[in-house]
Amino acid sequence: MIAPVTSVHEPGNRQKAGDRWRQWWLALFSITLVLLAVITVAYRKSAPAAAPVAAPASAAAPSPVASPSPSTADVSPSASAPIEESTAPASASPSATSPLLDPEALQISGSVPTHGSGDFSYATKRGPILGTEGRLRRFRVAVEKGSGEDPDAFAAQVVSTLGDGRSWTGNGNLRLLMVDGNERADFTVFLATRDTAGAKCQAGGTNIRIGGVPYTSCRVPGAAIINLDRYRKSSKPYLNAKIPLAVYRNYVINHEVGHELGHHHEGCPEAGGPAPVMVQQTLTTRGCLPYAWPRRDDKPFTGPALSR
Repeated sequence: MIAPVTSVHEPGNRQKAGDRWRQWWLALFSITLVLLAVITVAYRKSAPAAAPVAAPASAAAPSPVASPSPSTADVSPSASAPIEESTAPASASPSATSPLLDPEALQISGSVPTHGSGDFSYATKRGPILGTEGRLRRFRVAVEKGSGEDPDAFAAQVVSTLGDGRSWTGNGNLRLLMVDGNERADFTVFLATRDTAGAKCQAGGTNIRIGGVPYTSCRVPGAAIINLDRYRKSSKPYLNAKIPLAVYRNYVINHEVGHELGHHHEGCPEAGGPAPVMVQQTLTTRGCLPYAWPRRDDKPFTGPALSR
């Protein structure tokens, strides 16, 4: 009986069969990947473009609180827009003051700097023309460095006061224009610490000392000098009458600028009535009640002239 013959090549045949199976599987896998890629690209090309995500409502419409207030825009210098001279009369409120001042406050609490650097910073933007008729006079506004006051905020107070219809421009024979500190001006309104105010007033021939301390404000040729002590602390007649500091500021600006415009000290026309603005109301109302304006009942309001 002949035994079956075993092929010496059988293991090699099994290896070749396994190689062919792996090659077939790899080819099938590659084809599948290619088909998936083709399908994905085709889908992306045919799909509509995604719409952009809408911005939140708060971003599309800014809150009014974030917008600069008109009052801040009126006094802040602009680096891009040229400064133009407005011919419209000022419309600021007569009691407009520094944003930090309570309109009902009688004075500002805390100590007041008594001595500054002696140098001044000037408001840097022109204001509107104040008044509608008459000669145009230009003025600058300056604040002593080291006083803790902002020149633009002080300028807003000065412009608000002088542009009010009850002020000097309401008489119809005068217009005023605040100009940049580098421009030519007829006079300057200064806010100075008491030591500097005392020295500047003394140099112009006016002694503002009470008990050896510079107390009042003054006018010297070409300058109305407001004492920082009074600007923050008011005066006894106003404090006794419980008149807000904002009103006293109207008074002291009108009074000292009134001197620069050629007006002199006056007396009380009627006891118990309002005091004309040229009464020295920082010291006494001479029997009248404090009043901050040179006009009343839509006409000039004056008192009897006093000897100088």
